[in-house]
Amino acid sequence: GICEHVRDTGSARATYLCGILLLGTETERRKMASALATAGATYAGAGLAAPRRGAAASSTRRSAASVKVRAMGGKEPAAAVAEEFDARGFRRELGKSEQYSRKFANDEESAKAMEDQGIGMVSRGGLIAKMRESGFSYVQGDLTLKLADAYGFCWGVERAVQMAYEARKQYPTENMWITNEIIHNPTVNKRLADMGVQFIQETKEGKDFSGVKPGEVVILPAFGASVHEMKLLAEKGVSIVDTTCPWVSKVWNAVDSHKRKDYTSVIHGKWEHEETVATASFAGKYLIVKNLKEATYVCDYVVNGGDRAEFLAKFVNAYSPGFDPEKDLDCVGIANQTTMLKGETEMIGKLLQKTMMEKFGVNELNNHYMVMDTICDATQERQDAMYKLVDAKPDLMLVVGGFNSSNTEHLQEISEDKNIPSFWVDIPDRLTPDNTILHRLSHGELVTTKNWLPEGPLVIGITSGASTPDKVVEDVINIIFATQEMMKAKKPVAA
Repeated sequence: GICEHVRDTGSARATYLCGILLLGTETERRKMASALATAGATYAGAGLAAPRRGAAASSTRRSAASVKVRAMGGKEPAAAVAEEFDARGFRRELGKSEQYSRKFANDEESAKAMEDQGIGMVSRGGLIAKMRESGFSYVQGDLTLKLADAYGFCWGVERAVQMAYEARKQYPTENMWITNEIIHNPTVNKRLADMGVQFIQETKEGKDFSGVKPGEVVILPAFGASVHEMKLLAEKGVSIVDTTCPWVSKVWNAVDSHKRKDYTSVIHGKWEHEETVATASFAGKYLIVKNLKEATYVCDYVVNGGDRAEFLAKFVNAYSPGFDPEKDLDCVGIANQTTMLKGETEMIGKLLQKTMMEKFGVNELNNHYMVMDTICDATQERQDAMYKLVDAKPDLMLVVGGFNSSNTEHLQEISEDKNIPSFWVDIPDRLTPDNTILHRLSHGELVTTKNWLPEGPLVIGITSGASTPDKVVEDVINIIFATQEMMKAKKPVAA
């Protein structure tokens, strides 16, 4: 009976299932039989074949000339594939295949190449190193620089970039791709492009993987990739180098736990951010809230009800297919994009907890609310250091990091909330020695400010996002020094 069912499922799927039946482990055979017995449920690893050089994708039925994967909010939401099979199980099976690697070799040659090219985690012997050795402070003339005591490259970012360097060393001649930027820093991504690494292009329809061929190498970035991207790449027969930060994987495990209990994952994040897209693909039912204000709206709806159409319109693109606020908010779990503000994630969690107690009673809380600690240590440390720095009230704040970096945006937000003049730049070229700076505000506006450095004694607080190499910060500081020298040269000499 199983064989007859297998035969009727289609040639590609039949080939895979027959292989499990004949060659799989007992556990795999039991899972397959159970899936077939429930009228077409899909085995966790059904999308994963062994590495096939030259084989075409079997289950993504699109033109071979243009295989594309859409981001959330289109006709194929990020969690659509995850609904068809066990996403965590698929990733586990993928991890066992020869075409997949997430091994960090900690290769010294690769680390040295990063340092030589100015994108190492630590600038050895440079100004930043001197500041660390002298109490995170540096004085030159009237200028005092105060460096946050936690700043810049985090371990997960350094690991991802070095794994990309190690992959190029291992595959020196193969075509190599990244499904997105490796991290949100233009300097680092340019270095990889200079090494011949290509970036998957985003189109109106989604990411275009049509250029990726069997046998080539594809890197998954530090903030991960959606499960349907992993599935597509596995079917293409490419070699996958997975640099996903372990903290991001921890969030995926959290939403999977929600899914297994049939809870809705309330994800504190930005629905369009790559990390949140990936996280949602491992969830079952989900709702993404950007901030405490949106979470408050949700909780008010849970307790008091409201206009369903208005709710769905407000959160368009930010919920799973088929999500119904009338019934899918009775049991919820909290998760977060790892780069969001720690304090706000905690407040949203407490608000959800209070809401469930108010609606269902204290004794029923554990049947309606789940919480797991998914706040990234590195994000928390950098935010705590930023609060400490702004509490010391410097005259100005300088924030260095990619303009599309969420964690850097929140560092800028902390400074703005304290009403300290704060200037966020991504590359040194945003500053010129004539005392002009092109900088970004936390809400996204790019602003050009002239004479941003005042004359006289000045204390500048400095921090950088988790994707920013020390060398980039040092280059920015050097332009500040050059600006000061030019200002001095322009001052009239006393008679």
